[in-house]
Amino acid sequence: MVIWRSVVGKLWLTIIALVAAVLLILGMFLLQYIDIAFNNSHAVKVLFVYTAIIGFLLSTFFAFFLSTKITQPLLQMKKAADLISQGEYRTRVPIRSSDEIGDLANTFNNMAAELDTLIRDLNHEKEHLASVHRSMADAVVTFDAAGQVILANPHGQQLIERWNELEWSEEQKAHSKVPAPLFDLYRKVLREGRDLTDKVHVQSGVWSVVMAPLKSNETVRGAVAVMRNVTEESKLEKLRRDFVANVSHELRTPLSMLQGYSEALLDDIAASPEERKEMAHVIYEESLRMGRLVKDLLDLARMEAGHLEMKLEPTDLTGLLRRVHRKFQGLAKEQNIQLELEMAAEPLVLAEADEDRLEQVLTNLLSNALRHTPAEAHIRIGARQTVADRKAYVEIQVRDEGEGIPDEDLPFIFERFYKADKARTRGASSGGTGLGLAIVKNIVESHKGRIRAESTVGVGTTFTLLLPVEPL
Repeated sequence: MVIWRSVVGKLWLTIIALVAAVLLILGMFLLQYIDIAFNNSHAVKVLFVYTAIIGFLLSTFFAFFLSTKITQPLLQMKKAADLISQGEYRTRVPIRSSDEIGDLANTFNNMAAELDTLIRDLNHEKEHLASVHRSMADAVVTFDAAGQVILANPHGQQLIERWNELEWSEEQKAHSKVPAPLFDLYRKVLREGRDLTDKVHVQSGVWSVVMAPLKSNETVRGAVAVMRNVTEESKLEKLRRDFVANVSHELRTPLSMLQGYSEALLDDIAASPEERKEMAHVIYEESLRMGRLVKDLLDLARMEAGHLEMKLEPTDLTGLLRRVHRKFQGLAKEQNIQLELEMAAEPLVLAEADEDRLEQVLTNLLSNALRHTPAEAHIRIGARQTVADRKAYVEIQVRDEGEGIPDEDLPFIFERFYKADKARTRGASSGGTGLGLAIVKNIVESHKGRIRAESTVGVGTTFTLLLPVEPL
């Protein structure tokens, strides 16, 4: 405004000076022709005509000057401002003078340059944040106040679509586009206006959700949710808790028996040498049981950590199977169980295998079979060569006629301490630690082999091992 007033003031001074000059010229004309004017009216008319022409020319000149020097630059700045408002941030105004109009144009250009730099920086940050948003492994979804999805990264979009395809109650569907598992947390965030965390369970998956409000002038206008799949972490945490509980249980039982029988011996409760001998035998059996448990735990920990020592060398499975069969033949006869060995005529040789570890596998499988097979039933050990996935394997089967494993328990039998028969308790006589099948699976997989179990309740269970003939 100050610049404009200065410009207008200078223009008026220029106009006044020009008008004064015109009046001076007209005065001179008047003085020269005053005498003639009284005597000759025609000369007066001519004088007025000249004066009108000169005034018209001066007015035209001043109008052109005003349009060129003031109006034109202002119109150019207005046009440049319109272009900038449309996104043409590189638009500049030409500077044609060094007066106030020129200063105004220079200031306008500086403002446009700063605005262009600011917009470029904002676009750069926007692209950077968008790249980070897209590359996040977590699902990120932004909802507005009406529950509509306004922004989501690829993982978030897929998750929302998958959850919306599930069948929810009509009440949950009627609320908004917010998926049913997130709706209660979303509504609480809008109501309280603070960050909240929760875990939601959808089918067999577990998701950790962190939801934060989007605020504008102290008004909550939506919420952003970050969701991470923690299903595996939850399973591992449950396995850890179960492992600690099972180890505590397995150690507590023999320790209680050791403590009880030891106190009985110290207090001379046993009345005869036979009773004392029986108590000492129980203490001995329980100490062996604790030793087996600790040994199995150490073996399993080394296997799962990848520190299992393997002595790989050519191994004749025919001799190994016969040796294991002889070892368990006596125990089978004591329980009146028929233990049979069926092998193919061709030699069964593995190029690289640890014979001791494979004997441990067969020992654990046969021990389980003998514990769960009734008298006058059969246990069969079979071995033959086979081909799977165009590779040569030796297939070993241990088939019993025991009580079998329920279908719902079959997928979990290779987990540590898992018991399919929840009512069965392991006594000292059974010798089981609950780690045998977990160790078997780790040893087989260390040989790049596979193991599977098939079972029918009341009929029996079959464990099938596939061991590669040549190293994979």
